This record gives sequence, structure tokens and C-alpha cells, in this order.
Amino acid sequence: MSRIHLLSPRLANQIAAGEVVERPANIVKELVENALDAGAQQIDVDAEQGGIKLLRVRDDGHGIGKDDLPLSLSRHATSKITTLDDLEAVGTMGFRGEALASISSVSRLTLTSREEGADEAWQVKAEGRDMQAEVSPAAHPTGTTVEARDLFFNTPARRKFLRTEKTEFSHLEDTLKKLALSRYDVAFTLRHNNRVIHSLRPATRTIDREKRVATLLNPQFMDNAVHIETEAAGLTIEGWVGLPTFSRSQGDMQYFFVNGRAVRDKLVVHAIKQAYRDVLYHGRQPAFVLYLWLDPKLVDVNVHPTKHEVRFRDGRLVHDFIFRSLHRALADVRPEQPSQEAQLGSGNNATPVATGTEAGEFQGQNRLDWQTPRGVSGSANGAEAAVPFSGGSSLGGSSFGGSPASAFQSGGSFSDNRPGQSAVAEQLRSYEQLNQATPQPLPETDAEDIPPLGFALAQVHGVFILAQNAQGLVIVDMHAAHERITYERLKVAVDQQGVQSQPLLVPETLHVSEREADAAEQYVDEFRQLGVEIARMSPESLMIRQIPVLLQQANVGQLVTDMLSDLMEHGASDRILAHRNELLSTMACHGSVRANRRLTLPEMNALLRDMEATERSGQCNHGRPTWTQMTMSELDKLFMRGQ
Repeated sequence: MSRIHLLSPRLANQIAAGEVVERPANIVKELVENALDAGAQQIDVDAEQGGIKLLRVRDDGHGIGKDDLPLSLSRHATSKITTLDDLEAVGTMGFRGEALASISSVSRLTLTSREEGADEAWQVKAEGRDMQAEVSPAAHPTGTTVEARDLFFNTPARRKFLRTEKTEFSHLEDTLKKLALSRYDVAFTLRHNNRVIHSLRPATRTIDREKRVATLLNPQFMDNAVHIETEAAGLTIEGWVGLPTFSRSQGDMQYFFVNGRAVRDKLVVHAIKQAYRDVLYHGRQPAFVLYLWLDPKLVDVNVHPTKHEVRFRDGRLVHDFIFRSLHRALADVRPEQPSQEAQLGSGNNATPVATGTEAGEFQGQNRLDWQTPRGVSGSANGAEAAVPFSGGSSLGGSSFGGSPASAFQSGGSFSDNRPGQSAVAEQLRSYEQLNQATPQPLPETDAEDIPPLGFALAQVHGVFILAQNAQGLVIVDMHAAHERITYERLKVAVDQQGVQSQPLLVPETLHVSEREADAAEQYVDEFRQLGVEIARMSPESLMIRQIPVLLQQANVGQLVTDMLSDLMEHGASDRILAHRNELLSTMACHGSVRANRRLTLPEMNALLRDMEATERSGQCNHGRPTWTQMTMSELDKLFMRGQ
């Protein structure tokens, strides 16, 4: 075996670079974070061939002094922390002092900078060799420019692992999106192969921030997002969460920031997943842009070289805070009257062209009265015509016999008695009677007094309810809506009674690991609060003596094992709640109004009012939407009115 020896500085840097630089996107992250720490207000990123050939990051920050330039390329050289206390409360994006050294060891790096107040700029270069670089004068405004060319030119084995230009640039762009979402006060420009991809101005107002989010993610996201802002126990969370109906097949629209740093944390992901569990369709992923703020001393960002992961000092507190904040925000989403801006369009200032009645196309024409006109009695078969909607009668039992066709009676003829003309003449006389009839308009209602889901008009195939509100047509899935209403009422009823438990006739023995048994003893109070009583019988066995009444048919052993796993991982478990809700959901599904059942107008309107008052009424228990809206402008467009 070879004797122990010290690695050369070059080889050590190349090995260390593997922790920081995996692809061009990592370089962009490190350099832009340095620019943000330098107080930059404008950051420009230029890339060629996905960033493999060239990456250039320019900022207008406070710059680097001449004497500090060579040192900046050394490993573990930084101006951001000096003592252990600084490390325990990191307030900057970067702090390790590894970025420039790692980048310069696997690329041809040029660093040009002019310190604020200095008379001239200076430049230093490094090409994958030892960090003994010479400083030379250069021309540059206040700020810093870092160029990294020919990535992995001296490590061909690693270069082989790079993907196509399109894939690498996609990663690079996503990295810049996260950084742009973390600092709305900074302007960003991204160019690829000399083509501008993004040009983002500083966003200080709320509307400007929303526009930046819409630009970087998807305009539809902001049209289907709920803004939240909650503060408690020294924690603050704000941002936007997508409605459950606006879900994704994958987690490509999930951005979470801790003190301005983009992270992917298992605890955070679990809390958000729990908040959406009761409203999200299975297999779908939520969309969100969220910001968590807390004392830097309560979070450790020095967990991973790329700083993608963090560790919270009180993970359970953070988990519960995130879950409750999002759970409440999603529960409060109910049908409501859209604002004036929402009625004008989605994400733009263009006013829709007025068509149909809004444009006055039918001015001077009498409104058709669908009730039986005066002076016309009987129907085609001589029976008295029915009058729809009178006295709140059921649409399901209405035959619509009072339509204008009921007034077309046979008999009578023209003076010339030509064949086939008698019916036409009678129809013309019927139309004249319709035009002469006194209109009987529906009761006038102020638009502000119309409920969000409007008033019921009809039922389609016993499945959908059609309603009219101030914006246009509302279509409601009758069973899905009633299922959610029943489900929420069952949950409230059970919550008011508390967790009812019962002893097992024969206590169940559960064999676990010693670590799991230790956790069971540690969290015995948590189990008891959830209606489960367990006792340790040996180093590797537990005895389950009592469980909730609602879960007497559940797999008790698997349930306790899963709860232990949750408690050890997150300090909390909602397995009992999840199983209980699954049972209540099944009960609600079977207890809700079924398809093909005829409802009266009062019943339909009562269902609409219940939806407006029920939490999470926009989705059924399985995450499917319960209603949709079609505005008048959308209906006009559908029928090409005014075109």
C-alpha cells in the first residue's frame, strides 16, 4: 500500500469542486449569490452553449479591492464570517469561501472588479492550476464580472457527464428563476447565445412582484393562486399557493425559500403535502412560491455544500406552522365575487370587447317572454300549457310545455287557401301575439346582491346544476359538491366530540426495533392524545391496548408503525387523522345526493348557498373540482359573437 501523502493543491481543488460544481447551473448559483451579497441591484448573466463554453456574471455591487483579488480565488477565503458566532447566524447567501476556488479549478476563470470609490479596476486570471495568479489593470465600472470558460476542460471524465446544451441551459434558467424569485428588489437579465431570455426589472410593489412570478412561472399560476401571509411564534410565512384545481403532474412549480435562500427540505415538503392532502387529486403535485422567515440562529444552513438543505432547531414547530398556515389558507377558499380586475381578464390590462347585449346588439327588440303569452290558451294537443318556474316548481318535473311552440296552433288559412299555408299563417299570428304581449321581467336584483354562485336555473341529466351569477354561467357537479359539504360537516361533528377510544378486547403485540421502542416511550403522550395507548413490554416489543373507535377495523399494527416513523422523522404524526378522514370521506360519499336525482329549484339554491359557506368547497373529497365559471365574454367568444 502506498504511503500517506498530501494531495496537491490543484487536485484537492478539483476534488472539492465536485461538491460545488456539477454543471453550469451550479456556477450561476454561486456567482449570483456572491453578487447579491455584494449589494448588487443589477445582475446580468450571459451563457453560451448552455453555459459550457462561457458563463459570464456581471453585477454593480461594491466590488473587490486590488489586494483581495488573488486571495478571493483561494479556498476558504471569505469576507462574510469571521467567528463561530457568525456561522451560527448566517445572514448572507454565501459564506463557505469555496465557490471561486472550485470554479477556477475546473474552468478558465477571469475575475474583473472595481471597488466602490476606487479609481481603476483590476483583473485576475486562473486556468485550472495553482492559485498563484497575477493581478493586472483593467477597464470596468464599479462592480464585478466573473467569466468561466470551457467548463471541465481539464477534467474530461466529468465533462462526459454533462447533458445536451438544451438540458444544461434548462437547469441554468431554473436556477436563475429561483434567485430572481428570492430578490424582487434586484433586476436580472439572462442571455443565451446572445439572445435575451429574461429581462426583469426591480419589483417593489405587490402587483410588480405578482407579474414577476407570472413571468417566471406561468401566468395561469397567478390566476389560480391564493396569497397568504401569516405570523406566529417568531415565524412568518408569505407567498402564493396554487388552488388544488391548478395542480401539476410533477413538482416543477414548487419554490420554497428560507430567509431568502431556495431550499428543498423533507420537513417542508411533508408539511405542504399534508396541507394539500384533503383537497388534491391523487397523483397530482401542488404549485407554490413560499417564503419562510425566522431568526437565523434557529436554522442551520451549513448542512450541504450547495446549501440546498437546511436544518431547523425546532423542526416540529416549523412543520406545524407551515401545515396550519397552508391548511387554513386552502380551507378559506370559497366561491366569491371576483374583483373588477379579475373580471377584466387574467394577467393583462386588455379590456375585452363588448359583444351581445353588452354591445347593444339587441336594442329596440322586445325580450322574448318564455311564459305563455296573453290571449293564447291551450297547446298542440289542446291541453293547458304549463308555466315553467312558477311557484318554485321542480325543473325535474317540468315538461317545458309553456315554450313558444305551445302557441303554434293549427287552423285558419290564407285567403287563397294554397296548400300548406294555413299552418304558416297561424304561426305568424302567434308571433304577432308574442310581440304584443306585455313582458313579465324577472325580479330585478342588484349585481352586488347576487350570491357568488348565483341562482339555479336548471339541472342537466340529473348530474349538473346550471346557475346564473353576475359574471355569467356557473356549472356545479351536484354529487361532488354535496359530498364535500357532508364530509366537512362530519369532520366538525367528530372534532366536537373529541377522539373517542375503546380498549382492545385482546391487546395486540407489536415487534419493533429497539430504536422504535425507544421512540414509542418518548412519544407516549402524543399517542395518548390521538387515542392510542401503548406500553413497552420488552426492548423490542410493544403492546397496543387502546385505539380510536372509528379505526377499529384498521390494521392497528401497521398504523402504529407508520405513526412511529412519522414521529421519529418529523416529531408529529397525522396517521390517525388521515385514517379517520378516509373513513368519513367514504361515509360522506355514500351519504351524498346521487346522480340522476331530480332536485327542485329551492333544493338547488340551498346546495349553492351551502357551498358558499363550506370550507374547501371548490373540490370534492377526492380532489376533483366541484364547480366552474363561464363568463359572458367567454360565452360570447365561444359562439363568435361580435366577431
